[in-house]
Amino acid sequence: MKQKFYVTTAIDYVNAEPHIGHAYQKIVADVLARWNKLNGKDVLFVTGTDEHGKKVEDATKETGKAPQEFVDEVSEKFKEAWKSLNINYDRFIRTTDKDHKKIVTEFIKKCEANDDIYLGKYSGFYCTGCEAYYTEKDCPDLICPHHKRPLEKIEEETYFFRLSKYQKFLLDYYKKHPEFILPKSRKNEIVNRVKEGLKDLSITRTSFDWGIPFPLDKKHVTYVWFDALINYYTATREKGREDFWGKPTVHLLGKDNAWFHTVYWPAMLKSAGIELPKTIFNHGFLSFNGEKISKSLRNAISPITLVEKYGADSVRYFCLRQFPFATGDDGDFNETALINRHNDELANKLGNLVSRTSALAEKYGIEKSAYHGQKKSTICEDTSNSLLKQLKLNKIEKLINNYELDKALNEIFAFIGICNEFVQSKKPWETHDRKVLYQLVESIREVAKLLYPFIPESAEKISEVFKTDDIKKAPILFKKI
Repeated sequence: MKQKFYVTTAIDYVNAEPHIGHAYQKIVADVLARWNKLNGKDVLFVTGTDEHGKKVEDATKETGKAPQEFVDEVSEKFKEAWKSLNINYDRFIRTTDKDHKKIVTEFIKKCEANDDIYLGKYSGFYCTGCEAYYTEKDCPDLICPHHKRPLEKIEEETYFFRLSKYQKFLLDYYKKHPEFILPKSRKNEIVNRVKEGLKDLSITRTSFDWGIPFPLDKKHVTYVWFDALINYYTATREKGREDFWGKPTVHLLGKDNAWFHTVYWPAMLKSAGIELPKTIFNHGFLSFNGEKISKSLRNAISPITLVEKYGADSVRYFCLRQFPFATGDDGDFNETALINRHNDELANKLGNLVSRTSALAEKYGIEKSAYHGQKKSTICEDTSNSLLKQLKLNKIEKLINNYELDKALNEIFAFIGICNEFVQSKKPWETHDRKVLYQLVESIREVAKLLYPFIPESAEKISEVFKTDDIKKAPILFKKI
């Protein structure tokens, strides 16, 4: 049996079209999925759209379209955006999918059987943009901290989930499983808030009806977060995918979603008697050219537009190399910085190495030494190739497994630099040394494998050029911008 690896992203609200902030997370998830597949694991990668709730219902009113027609159209735009970036997911889940509605209904009944759902009345301050309630302690000025808009006072009959019952369970779980909330800085924030106490969670609405009917009372619809979180579990109920739940699972999410996923979600799963995921990773936000991404500023630039300007691999590379994902810090998607990295690192360093090595190999040929050909691992050969020995494979593997993708790319490109220096020092255009050229070719083959999760289109082109010993000069990989 192959090892399992399950990676998910947040499912995005369909009240607006996709932008580069949404794309960042999906690119990282795609890298992790491709990397684990490359290492022989059985991988499930799920992304999708969150299509219920008041925010979506309000957005449909602005267009004059029926809710289902509206969400169908916007959901397709997310699929198109991820296709343009070569995001190779296994399932695009939508919360309007029939199987999801069925699983949500079953999930709620499991929580009710555990005596964790009861009817009551709720009065509180609500932000439709967040689809969340806030206390006066959270927002003394009654302004949403994320959307900077006044909170709305709402009073209604609602069903509650006994979240308060799970305070001790959560604190104990965080302590026993330090990898559950990453990065550590987010964990500290969550632990401190949970220690202050938990209030029971309102999980139904009666003020609108665009949502999954609540199975215990059809006058109510299920609260969007109680519905949406269950998508990760729904995707593993498909035939043949049941074994993925409970295996190494990583939920990738923006830091604004941390509370929902590290408090509501594990409590819900515990109530329903379902195993918890391994890791909830809460990353930082991206701004765009120094400004917060928002519809009002009209800078929510489409990933498709960026791909048309710079190419999918350049956009992917910049997101992964520029921002330290593992720290959870925010970053700025700056087009000038992207152009500089494209020209200096992709075109000059990688592109130039591939171009001149392939040209020299075509002209003079390559020759194996006696030590070549005994493959010892999935990624890299155990070889006495003096050049390839300088590739720090173990370090790169460790960095990727620790989500330090920017540092992993730094190591790979450090080796590309070593290869370029090797060409300069050995001067095969003068010596015509075919063994030197073979060392370069073999090294580039390994670089292509390592780069495949990050820049798959370019890595495949490199692999195609060097797949046999009969090498022809490579076409230009990266044109200068």
